[in-house]
Amino acid sequence: MSEEGEHGFSTPLSFRGDPSSKRKKGAHRPQYAPVFEHPPSNGAPPTKVHLFVNPFSGKKHGRKVAQLLLDEFNQRGVTVEASFSDAPGHLIQLASEREVGEGEVIAVVGGDGSLCEVMTGRMQRGSTQPEWYAIVPAGTGNSQAHDLGLSDVSSAVAAMLSGKRQALDLARVELTEGLPGSTKGRIVRYCHNLVTWGLGVDSNIQAEKMRWLGPTRYDVGILLAILANRKRRATLVLDGVSVEDDFTLFLVQNSQTGGSKLPLAPGATLDDGRMDIGLLKNMSRRQILKAFGMLKSEGRHVFHPRVDYHRFSTLEILTTEPTAINIDGENLGSTPLSMEVLRHAAFISVPASE
Repeated sequence: MSEEGEHGFSTPLSFRGDPSSKRKKGAHRPQYAPVFEHPPSNGAPPTKVHLFVNPFSGKKHGRKVAQLLLDEFNQRGVTVEASFSDAPGHLIQLASEREVGEGEVIAVVGGDGSLCEVMTGRMQRGSTQPEWYAIVPAGTGNSQAHDLGLSDVSSAVAAMLSGKRQALDLARVELTEGLPGSTKGRIVRYCHNLVTWGLGVDSNIQAEKMRWLGPTRYDVGILLAILANRKRRATLVLDGVSVEDDFTLFLVQNSQTGGSKLPLAPGATLDDGRMDIGLLKNMSRRQILKAFGMLKSEGRHVFHPRVDYHRFSTLEILTTEPTAINIDGENLGSTPLSMEVLRHAAFISVPASE
């Protein structure tokens, strides 16, 4: 039986420092987990590409990126059926209506939130077999594409045509629709990247007001949130163990990076059947600034004394009043939240060289 830590959960996971790295912020760079722990499968190139495009992603370059992709596939004689979203959430509907055959790939032009919408639409159809997805980076953060080693249209096309893919865990997330003050009924999303609660959502809400800054807006947003330093009380339930306390931030991760490629979860692996959570306890502004500086410095925040790191299969976040939730980069809901990790629920294209 695991020992219990300060909060009643099992003892937090510990990291080893990389002795080949320089000490910064009082610590070596942590040794990162592998992005995947299982070997890839090498299939045939897709017989058809089902393309879903968010024209508003990033700096509204989604349509331009999609055209580059269409040109590449046309030159190679690959059949493509494309759909373009009109508004947030539209990709869920478009994806749920599409008939996808065996050996066909579901490709998404956009960011992490766009991929989440398409996966949600497909998963809500109740498919009995994991489907094959591909991401074409066109968002602001592009965290999932970064972890997969995909940087542009050419690398995404090459990955799809190679037929190489990896199993990918997803999480079924149930929460209240709408941010505090405009909440509605319960909704379900399928998360592939991250779920954030607390200071991280405050910073993202601030960042969305400064989209003209591009990726820099994430840094500005988190600094403004740190200065505000709102306190929150919550009940966190990890694999059935419940703890109520004051917390600063929950970083729930499937991938290692989030935001503007911030190394939020050095221990995260995309196909291990579990997700990771960085739990930032109640902190002063000075402690938060130090933790953020360590995070920016190659993920050294995992060595901060006020940061605990756990891994889980099920999670709940309960609060007396609704508090905001961000899923895969989108501020779309509020507590209460429950999530369950679905092992190998999808396949994702990866570079042939990986």
